[in-house]
Order: sequence, then C-alpha cells, then structure tokens
Amino acid sequence: MGALLAGEDLERFKSMMERSGGHLKGHFLLSSGLHSSDYLQCALFLSNPSYASWAGERLARGAEDLGAQVVVSPALGGLIIGHEVARHLGLSFIFTEREGGIMRLRRFPNPGAVRFLVVEDVFTTGKSTLEVVEVMEAFGARWVGALSMVNRSGTQDLFPVPTRSLWETSFPVYDPEICPLCGAHQPLVKPGSRFV
Repeated sequence: MGALLAGEDLERFKSMMERSGGHLKGHFLLSSGLHSSDYLQCALFLSNPSYASWAGERLARGAEDLGAQVVVSPALGGLIIGHEVARHLGLSFIFTEREGGIMRLRRFPNPGAVRFLVVEDVFTTGKSTLEVVEVMEAFGARWVGALSMVNRSGTQDLFPVPTRSLWETSFPVYDPEICPLCGAHQPLVKPGSRFV
C-alpha cells in the first residue's frame, strides 16, 4: 500500500493543500537547482490545526498495523504532522534536529530498543528520513514504517519498510537550460527554507 487517500478524500486533501497555499503552481527554483511548475509548502497546510488533525488521523489509520511504539520526525518539517500522527495513535512523539549539520536526538533521553515510525511532511529523496533512522538505530531501535503527507519521490519503494503517504505524485522538473517555463518568460520564484 502506498497512497492512503483516493477518490473524494484525495480530492479534498488536494483542495486543502491549494486553499492553504501548501501547493503552489507557477515557476519555481528548487534547492536542487532544477526548475518546476509545482512547489509544496506543507507548513502552510499544517498551520491550520483542523487540516493538521485531519491529515494526522488519516496517516495514523494507515499505520495501525505496524506496531510502532514511538513516532519520530525530523525538525522542522515533520514536527506538526508527526505530533498529530502520534496523538491519533496514542503514542509518544520525539524529534531529531540538525546540530552542526548532523542529525541528532538532542532533547530526549535514549529511547532504547523501541519500534519506531518516521513521519515527514514530504518524501522527495528520502535523505532526512534515512538520517532519522540512522540516529534511532544507533540506540538499538527498530524501524517499522515511514509515513508522509505527500510522496513526490516518484517511487513507492523508497524505503525497505512499509511506506505510506496521503498523496503519491510527481511534478515535472526541468534543467534550467531547457525549461519551458523560462522559454515562456514566466517569472522564476525561489521559495522554501533551505536557502535561508
């Protein structure tokens, strides 16, 4: 199972993303240097508590069979949705954060050999999820699943554990030299936080 939403529920989620400004359409410079016609800013979606609760509940339903004991998210993007999933599952929530460029579990005690679920806002390359896994496995914890609001990686086999998202999608990306949006003279916008 990859996508957890279909039909009216999926259309409702996509509509909430657009209304909140979480899914933008235009001409965007991505952190990779590539250009795209679509950009996701899930923080805007998650700034609405009712939207965050709705998404967290649906993700939690998709993880009930995994037997997780704790939910872990990377700061900052995964904090709100990870907390919502943990709340709906009745589990504890912890998060990792970068310190000197290295992902660490700074604010919580050693979790020990727990079964953990990683929750993110968006899967793109899977890099931050795998960094969280590395941190947790160093404590002897066991990875049992990965959840996200959106999987835009283009694959359902991103990780070697059950990987589930509300929305599975891929958006077109272009090399700047052959970008049709540049050719159409659409203004280029550089959103996001990685450049900050």
